[in-house]
Amino acid sequence: MFAEKYYVMSDKRQRARVQGSWAKQLPKHLGPRGAVPTNQQPKNVNPAPVSWGCGPQKTPQTFEFQQPVKPVREVPPERVIEHAGDYEISYGPSGVSRLRLLPGFLSPEEADWMFSKLLAELPWSQKTNYRQDGPGEAYEEPRLTCWYGELPYTYARSTMAANTQWHPLLLTLRKAVEQASGRSFNSLLCNLYRDGKDSIGWHSDDEASLGAKPTIASISLGDTRVFSLRKQPPQEENGDYTYVERIRVPLSHGTLLLMEGATQDDWQV
Repeated sequence: MFAEKYYVMSDKRQRARVQGSWAKQLPKHLGPRGAVPTNQQPKNVNPAPVSWGCGPQKTPQTFEFQQPVKPVREVPPERVIEHAGDYEISYGPSGVSRLRLLPGFLSPEEADWMFSKLLAELPWSQKTNYRQDGPGEAYEEPRLTCWYGELPYTYARSTMAANTQWHPLLLTLRKAVEQASGRSFNSLLCNLYRDGKDSIGWHSDDEASLGAKPTIASISLGDTRVFSLRKQPPQEENGDYTYVERIRVPLSHGTLLLMEGATQDDWQV
């Protein structure tokens, strides 16, 4: 799976257990030691009362259902977007977050040819990143990438050098994307997912170098991949993503996806 992402760069870079016991009745010919047989007891003697049980009898308890103090929360169902159109996926203080989905942006024949050519001719390499927490341990990003743009691009604490030597086919694709979107783009990150093991962690393309509320265009070539988004949790959730909104977008061969407005501020992909 090959994915291209076009950007605009700016210079401001009880368990309960029940127990029971059974008592075996004493034989009639036996009695307690020293006891007087019943038919020989004095007539004026009242028999002792008999009680069953192992202690004082308790009044049965009754229980009343109480509504929980906190309401039971449900994880919202995942939304699926798979048809062409413009979608406003959220509204918030940051603004409106929008997706525009264009399946079949490239014909199957065009997509096949472009996929083969770019796979063979782009300078793919594996980027070394550094973890955000702790001492910044280095790791190899599980995908191949290449970068085009007049400015360098930094994410995951490592920088890709500026590269103005655009492949001619990428310039043709950029022009087609600009015509379809009405936007201009000046940089491109190409990502190659070689198999089902390659991936990228949750992130937002919100680097300072991309400017405020960047528009990002993504063309997918090759096998269909599931593009997932999750909403940023409110501050009171303390970074817990359990109850956030989620969206799934299947991206097939030759599909164009545009992410606009506050998408990079309010969502992760």
